[in-house]
Amino acid sequence: MTLLRFTEDRYLRFVEEHKRISTFRGYRNMWKRYPKPRCNIMLREFRTVDGERILVSIAKEHNLTSTTLAHIKAFLSGIFRFAKRQGVINSENPVRDVVLPKSKPAGETHAYSLEEIAQMLKVLPEPASTIVAVAAFAGVRKGELRGLLWENYDGVQVLISQSFWRGHLLEPKTRQSKAPVAVIAHLAQRLDCHRILAGSPANGLMFPSPAGKPINLDTLAADVIVPAVNKAGVPWHGWHAFRRGLATNLRPSRSFRQDDTENLAALQRPKRPIRKRLQQ
Repeated sequence: MTLLRFTEDRYLRFVEEHKRISTFRGYRNMWKRYPKPRCNIMLREFRTVDGERILVSIAKEHNLTSTTLAHIKAFLSGIFRFAKRQGVINSENPVRDVVLPKSKPAGETHAYSLEEIAQMLKVLPEPASTIVAVAAFAGVRKGELRGLLWENYDGVQVLISQSFWRGHLLEPKTRQSKAPVAVIAHLAQRLDCHRILAGSPANGLMFPSPAGKPINLDTLAADVIVPAVNKAGVPWHGWHAFRRGLATNLRPSRSFRQDDTENLAALQRPKRPIRKRLQQ
């Protein structure tokens, strides 16, 4: 059996059955785009040198970062670990000792500062401003933010009980993620205002689309957030940049200056609601 056939007939099926749908889709897309055209090799004859040749070929054709190449190597290694567990091969994992080829460095990541967040909150309408505040000061992931429920919020903390990836309802990403998250006072005030604007619901999604589905955060960003914050001179670096800056922005030992206090106070000033249709 070739590596190609084993991957498509057995390994990806295993991933689909046992992993999150987002993980499966990511693996499948990466497989089709990068390793698949180069994997018509007999599984039991695959050597470490074959793994290195595959990665070198991919790196030359696609000019990928070292991070992406490391993900591809991890994917290939996972195939052989699975094959060994299934008794298909009895040798050591040939991908384990593969060395990544020279590639361009990974791009720098950005963490929003408290000042940047406050500026966003000043210019964004509702519900975008409150959604940004939750992302910035609760540290939840995109899927978890979409799945927040009013019945899991008591004014002091909110329980993370579910996550949405595209249209799929999922468990939180990790066991540790399925837990209460503290809500600072400024954020609680914004959530209270948002709840009143929404008709004071006792349960259901905190941030539904007009159709009642989880709000599409990518659409919200493209249609509302990016135009507003760019106009205000604040670059948009995506949703994950809020999680990167959380530890610094809420560090207990931080000595807040006067402008920091004013920045936090901006959390209390929700803007008027937006009227755009932000459906799944």
